[in-house]
Amino acid sequence: MKILYIAEIIGKAGVFALKKCLPLLKEEEKPDFIIACADGATGGKGLGRNHAAYIKKLGVDVINTGDYCFFKKDLTENLSTLPYVLRPINLNNEAPGQGSRVFRIKVAGKEEKVAVAVILGQSGFYRLHGNNPFSGIGSLLERLRQETPYIVLDFHAQASAEKQTFFAMADGLCSAVIGSHTRVQTSDERILPGATAVISDAGRSGSSESVGGCCIESSINEYISGIPDWTKDAWDKPELQGLLLELGDKGKALSIKRICMQAKDDEQT
Repeated sequence: MKILYIAEIIGKAGVFALKKCLPLLKEEEKPDFIIACADGATGGKGLGRNHAAYIKKLGVDVINTGDYCFFKKDLTENLSTLPYVLRPINLNNEAPGQGSRVFRIKVAGKEEKVAVAVILGQSGFYRLHGNNPFSGIGSLLERLRQETPYIVLDFHAQASAEKQTFFAMADGLCSAVIGSHTRVQTSDERILPGATAVISDAGRSGSSESVGGCCIESSINEYISGIPDWTKDAWDKPELQGLLLELGDKGKALSIKRICMQAKDDEQT
């Protein structure tokens, strides 16, 4: 089974990169299932309902969010009707939407199931706080393994130490744990002894000449003034980042490969 993970889509440049690069990746890699993190697709902070529908239309099977999952009211009000959009699973029971789902897919003509879950870390978040991800991981994976051995976790967290600890705890219990949120692609992709593929952060899909996909000048002014500025997207040199996972029997990871593809206008040669 081949799974393509699209790193966090940031603003218009990220959506553009997805539109341009995904058809090429599908042709070259022939993934069986496509996951995308879109926590910053709408203006760099959050995901709007229209963007969610458009990303799905472009060919993504499941869209993950993170600490910005409730930043856009139109998505929040409709999460219960969008089964292909996941918010972090370790939120209070009153939160709308769902944090995990099992999907039925075709792999070489055979029906398989793949489970996807989003988990929020604890360190560094100020607007949204999740329940302890470590105390609930055992019961979550036990429940998912009753349906399928192919399990991919998106660990949306800030601190590298928290991610590394979570990787060790999940090793052998799932197919992959993909770090997200910091929007910088790391080079520590590997397969742990228990055959779980991990990476600290898959990166971002958006402007490569930016601060986490956002406007450089606005980010500088924000740090100088202390006043958040979420209004300006960055556009220069859009590219798609992510991962390609190959899973074998019983959900064990066989390979993990980083992806970085520049998105070009039709007029460019």
